[in-house]
Amino acid sequence: MASNLLPKKPPPPTIKMKPAAEQTLVLIKPDGIERGLVGEIIGRFEKVGLQLIAAKLVNVSPDLAYRHYDAGEEWFQNVGKKVQQFYREHGLDKGEAFAKMEPREIGKLVQKWNVDYLTAGPVLAMVWRGPHAIGIVRKIVGPTYPDQAPPGTIRGDFAHESVLDANSQQRSVHNLIHASDSPASAKLEIELWFHRKEII
Repeated sequence: MASNLLPKKPPPPTIKMKPAAEQTLVLIKPDGIERGLVGEIIGRFEKVGLQLIAAKLVNVSPDLAYRHYDAGEEWFQNVGKKVQQFYREHGLDKGEAFAKMEPREIGKLVQKWNVDYLTAGPVLAMVWRGPHAIGIVRKIVGPTYPDQAPPGTIRGDFAHESVLDANSQQRSVHNLIHASDSPASAKLEIELWFHRKEII
């Protein structure tokens, strides 16, 4: 009976947890700059509440581009095999160059195509910050290959190239933009493109 007279304990306070902010690297590639899509692309990230904390226009050196596309042995092998398979399926090679190359050699060639694309003109390098920034940016950007990107994404709305277009011309797919794909790659890429003092 006496226990009913004791004051009730207040409920524990509700803790509102905010997701930790992430940082991610975004590059508007030379075709995005040339086509005047910078404002459109930046606007899409701002509208979802991401914060721009670093930006600079860069004439990319081959050295920086190779460091950006510093792929490991496994990547070279996997990409080489995929390219060989793609050429066989589409009848593009017919026993010529790629059929005679090792997968690693093809992977190295694809890396060079990527470097050639990134060094073809100015690139706008940016760092965006916000909760879940890496995933949100990649959702806004869309899949790597523009012909597979849905409407509403940057690549789906402003690019149309396919792997077939690029591979038949032996060059990289022109897809307007790069975005880090994981916290680990975001950290490495941001450190590669920006000095700490350049990030606000």
